[in-house]
Amino acid sequence: MARADPESFEDAGGGGPRTRLPSLIAASLALFALVTNAAAQPDCKTIEDFSKAKVGEFPADWKPRKDSGKDAYRVMEEPGLRFLRAVVRGLGVQAVKQYEWDLDAYPVLAWSWRPLEFPKGGDERESKTNDSALAVYLFVPYSRMAGPKAIKYIWSERVPVGASGLSSNMGLTRVRVLRSGPPAKTGEWVEERVNARDDYKKYFDMQETPKPAGIGVLTDSDDTSSTAQGDYASFRACRR
Repeated sequence: MARADPESFEDAGGGGPRTRLPSLIAASLALFALVTNAAAQPDCKTIEDFSKAKVGEFPADWKPRKDSGKDAYRVMEEPGLRFLRAVVRGLGVQAVKQYEWDLDAYPVLAWSWRPLEFPKGGDERESKTNDSALAVYLFVPYSRMAGPKAIKYIWSERVPVGASGLSSNMGLTRVRVLRSGPPAKTGEWVEERVNARDDYKKYFDMQETPKPAGIGVLTDSDDTSSTAQGDYASFRACRR
């Protein structure tokens, strides 16, 4: 069998495989670097796990919309978990955390929560009874005067999952009901994963991906003049 002449793999113009080899190697290394870098990125980024917060206090890197909120939200601890507990009596004050991230790279907002006491007579479809045991917000900058736009995810006692047309704050906050009614097991944590990017685009009829300004929570009972309690934990921004 005739042996191939190594010189025959180089064409007369100098553009043959031997000449292209360094370019091919460089391209392969660049592709490998991209793949390696993507693989090194975590599936989720921690927004808040309260691990650095002091138990029994309002978390230092959060802000209440009003000072009265500092007494409503406290970091608590159980084996293996720190979380934020909300206990309100005739009060409705958000607690918010500033946190920016790439919503295209990490479109999913994930967290755990559990309702402990629903506001008596609460029904988010009516302004006079618009109280929730649990609510989580995604905030997007909009106006210095009117405030941010937001998607509000709630656990309602009465409003069915998927109820449409719910909004507040002159339409700047759009509401999605994730759960309805008491939990299957009292005291059990429930994990949520929502595609916040797609929800925002859908509810506000937008094509461009927004840049989040942060998250918030609200356990309120001011409209019903009652009490409400709920817990929040493990906020993350995830790829899927």
